Amino acid sequence: MKVNETIQILAVVALRGMTILPDMAIHFDVSREGAIHAIEQAMLQDKKLFLVTQKDKKIENPGQGELYRIGTIASVKQVMKMPGNVVRVLAEGLGRGELLQFRQEEDHQEAEVRPIQEELTLPADICEAMIRSLKEGVHAYGHEVGKQSRDLERQVDEMTELPQLMNQIMIKLPFRYEEKQRFLEALGLSDRFELVYSLINKETEIMRFKRELQEKIKTRVDKNQREYLLREQMKVIREELGEDTSGSDADHFREALGKLRAPKEVKEKLEKEIHRFQNTGNNSSENAVIRGYIETLLELPWEKGSRDSTDLKRAEEILNADHYGMEKVKERVLEFLAVRILTKKGSSPILCLVGPPGTGKTSIARSVAKALGKKYVRICLGGVRDEAEIRGHRRTYVGAMPGRIVAGMRQAGVKNPLMLLDEIDKVSSDYKGDTSSALLEVLDSEQNNRFQDHYVELPIDLSEVLFIATANDVQTIPRPLLDRMEIIEVSSYTENEKVHIAREHLIGKQMEKNGLKEGQLFISSGALETLIHSYTREAGVRQLERKLGEVCRKAAREILEQNKKAVRLTESNLSRYLGKPRYTFDMANETDEVGIVRGLAWTSVGGDTLQIEVNIMPGKGEISLTGMMGEVMKESARTGLSYIRSVSAEYHIAKEFFQEHDIHIHIPEGAVPKDGPSAGITMATAMLSAITGIPVYASVAMTGEITLRGRVLPIGGLKEKILAAKSAGIKTVLVPARNKRDVEEISSEIRKGIQIVYVEQMKEVLEAAFHDH
Repeated sequence: MKVNETIQILAVVALRGMTILPDMAIHFDVSREGAIHAIEQAMLQDKKLFLVTQKDKKIENPGQGELYRIGTIASVKQVMKMPGNVVRVLAEGLGRGELLQFRQEEDHQEAEVRPIQEELTLPADICEAMIRSLKEGVHAYGHEVGKQSRDLERQVDEMTELPQLMNQIMIKLPFRYEEKQRFLEALGLSDRFELVYSLINKETEIMRFKRELQEKIKTRVDKNQREYLLREQMKVIREELGEDTSGSDADHFREALGKLRAPKEVKEKLEKEIHRFQNTGNNSSENAVIRGYIETLLELPWEKGSRDSTDLKRAEEILNADHYGMEKVKERVLEFLAVRILTKKGSSPILCLVGPPGTGKTSIARSVAKALGKKYVRICLGGVRDEAEIRGHRRTYVGAMPGRIVAGMRQAGVKNPLMLLDEIDKVSSDYKGDTSSALLEVLDSEQNNRFQDHYVELPIDLSEVLFIATANDVQTIPRPLLDRMEIIEVSSYTENEKVHIAREHLIGKQMEKNGLKEGQLFISSGALETLIHSYTREAGVRQLERKLGEVCRKAAREILEQNKKAVRLTESNLSRYLGKPRYTFDMANETDEVGIVRGLAWTSVGGDTLQIEVNIMPGKGEISLTGMMGEVMKESARTGLSYIRSVSAEYHIAKEFFQEHDIHIHIPEGAVPKDGPSAGITMATAMLSAITGIPVYASVAMTGEITLRGRVLPIGGLKEKILAAKSAGIKTVLVPARNKRDVEEISSEIRKGIQIVYVEQMKEVLEAAFHDH
């Protein structure tokens, strides 16, 4: 290197993001005002410029410290004005220059620049070795790049001077401007050679990696392209055969599979089935089976769940607003929600609501779902006899479909719905299998996390489903199934509860249903009580709702025909809307009689009273039982008679009495079947009264099973029986002592006005029922 001591004063243009080298001719655009004036100044003088790269291209007006020390002295060949106050300059690099002093003129920048002249001071053989090495490097680079570098290779082959060769390589190859600046600042030929050679090798490696990567991608693309072409050909063939839907359907299924949140085994199974579906013809019967199976699996909520409500207060408000009473059900649901909030998990309970028809078992389940923020699915099991209804059919059968449980999950669309199993006591079995046994796995919280449906053939998680079953009678539910459920009794409504339910829910519902606005129908308290007492006889409120609907319809007609603004229903005009009262209660007898005792019975529509009559006639010691009694009831009557004969001496009954007299026991309403052991003490009391002639208090009713030794055993349905006694005007009710716990659970509203007497032995029954013995 040789430094020319002649110092030149040149206009300066600072370059951003580019470096111009000697022997390099290039166009570049200038937009900064100072740079434009510098070019104009150069054109007025000898057309020479000093082009120097700034270190940070973001700086708008750089000073000497923001510029590199070494730049290029260039000759301006052409200047063109472009739109937007931009000047395009064609410049040619003449040689390196060193920036000595930077100064600001009036409208542009100038600098004192010392030109740097180059000398070939290396031996000839070393220069030749360097030239050959560089040419080989360029050829290696050209091999990786291909046809694009042919011109460069020819140009390089013709060069014999090392400095020009290195300049052209740096100009032609795609190096960054920082690397070009390093080359510009390398003043010795050896330093420049090392830099250029390393950059060529580095660029060659990059291009080699790029080529290999492109080849891999091309191979993959070629494979995909080949598959695409084959699919298109298959599609055309299917279109020609009229089978053009499978391909598009398979693509649709694959797209749905990509979005499906499901376990790995489910996705693998679906992928296989989609492949099978694609390879079957559209007219094939197997195609329809596979299509149905794929659609079922894609629509099942494998890992999709809804977020449960965590607002305990709001849940309680919803339950109270939708249903009156039913405290046990509400309490259990709120307990479950509280545990879920505390633990963030908690297993879902399996509840069974047992009670008479019309007491709100099904509707409370819908309210529970609303309170917990769960999806609601109802599955009616009444009359279901086939096990496949629960577990599904195997796919080998024509018309196979999943069971009702899986269909319910598919309908809900989430894995944690509330599933109501309605009328679970009405399922039956036949030669096709036992439905109750199929439900055992569904309702077992330890097993139902991998429930197997015959159609789906993959385990389904039911552990997060909240199951609520309903039943009218637990006696018909198999013991193993009953053991898996938490029983909650939903008892009959009192007349007062029915009044509340009618006022808060039923009247408004029926008015809206029949087009009546608020204020168009008034029902007095006396009319509502009479309607409940004399026009309905049920444990629930369905018949009451029908009667209220009938009243609303007649009121709507009256309003339209007679232009009335409102209709008022009172006790006096109730019969005009509903006719004569349909039911009259068999009230307690006014006088105490011999051989007539009031018993209490449970029916599917609530409680009832039974007036048991006994007659003694001369005969041969036979006993007659009439009134459609069941076998259990007949056995209770004979047990009671055996007890009376065992204590006959205490009541001064002659020894030959039972051989010389016949006993006839009758229970009125002979067309109504009656059974059960709870009338045992009632029949025994009536027989002893008829035999001894001792009257029985008319205001006393009783219920309880009798043994041969006169013990009184507990019975069920106590709430309904006490309600019936209260409606009949009974003042005293005798109940087994072991039923005391059940009596204490009955609300004070029901027990009010009735004296409950607990009995353990028949002697206590007779003491309370007989006038004098």
